[in-house]
Amino acid sequence: MNAATMTAVEIAAPGPPQALRAVVRPRPEPQAGEVLIRVAAAGVNRPDVLQRQGAYPPPPGVTDIPGLEVAGEVERLGTGVADLALGERVCALVAGGGYAEYVSAPAVQCLPVPPQLTLEEAAALPETFFTVWLNVFERARLQRGETLLVHGGSSGIGTTAILLGKAFAARVIVTAGSAAKCAACRELGADAAINYRETDFVAATLAATEGRGADVILDMVGGEYLARDAAAAAVEGRIALIATQGGTRAELDLRILMSRRLTLTAATLRPQSVASKGRLAAALRANVWPLFASQRLRPVIHARFPLADAAGAHALMESGTHIGKIVLTT
Repeated sequence: MNAATMTAVEIAAPGPPQALRAVVRPRPEPQAGEVLIRVAAAGVNRPDVLQRQGAYPPPPGVTDIPGLEVAGEVERLGTGVADLALGERVCALVAGGGYAEYVSAPAVQCLPVPPQLTLEEAAALPETFFTVWLNVFERARLQRGETLLVHGGSSGIGTTAILLGKAFAARVIVTAGSAAKCAACRELGADAAINYRETDFVAATLAATEGRGADVILDMVGGEYLARDAAAAAVEGRIALIATQGGTRAELDLRILMSRRLTLTAATLRPQSVASKGRLAAALRANVWPLFASQRLRPVIHARFPLADAAGAHALMESGTHIGKIVLTT
């Protein structure tokens, strides 16, 4: 290995976790407005699994190396970067390339590592914090005192939604697939946890809100859940769809949406522009980053794997047994 190369994990061909393999790749060069980050840790996310399976290709012009979030130290500055310094600890949202020893990231998509967190913990922040802030707080406009229903409460997105929902004084209800996961969500601060394998979440949500329903619903399932979301929503409720793990098609009685004056909003993060992601980073820095000093915002990390064992990390994610985040360490 020399100064021009690095270890990275590539997808040999679409397939099972074993399709991930460690290889030697050229070290990226930061372009104008970018920084080169020496990666200490990278978060593992569901879109990485979809990419490995061939179902979520990177946007045009983006590296084929998977990985959407990293934390580490700034190694080099591209031209025009004035707000970051060499050696600074940062975490960053990237469109790809996180499963590597080095990655280039737009400077505007970098955030300082909160002093209270390790680099491994910081690597678990960007993808979920950007996603939850965009969809729950900006698009669905969660307000103080409202009720937030989160599907998949024990996932990386779910645990982040619990932490941020409670930090902004919302009531948080989650669904999860086991008693242990429900208990973990309550330990994080969820006001109620519904085991969806045993209980109808619509009835349970209505019971927990005295028939009113949830003001905001964060849904990563889609499919037949969408109609049930509408039934569980309060008048003027907002449903934020961020993934389709339960299917890409849904059947809705539109009369329910109209009679309850519901809003359905949907978004994905990866294809958005650098300017859009930079705006989100600035919003997080202004509204959320100060809370690390006073709130319990430490991310939940379920497991750590060395970079070379990315296959093991993906196998764990696909098992569905994890609670919180999975990270790779270099």
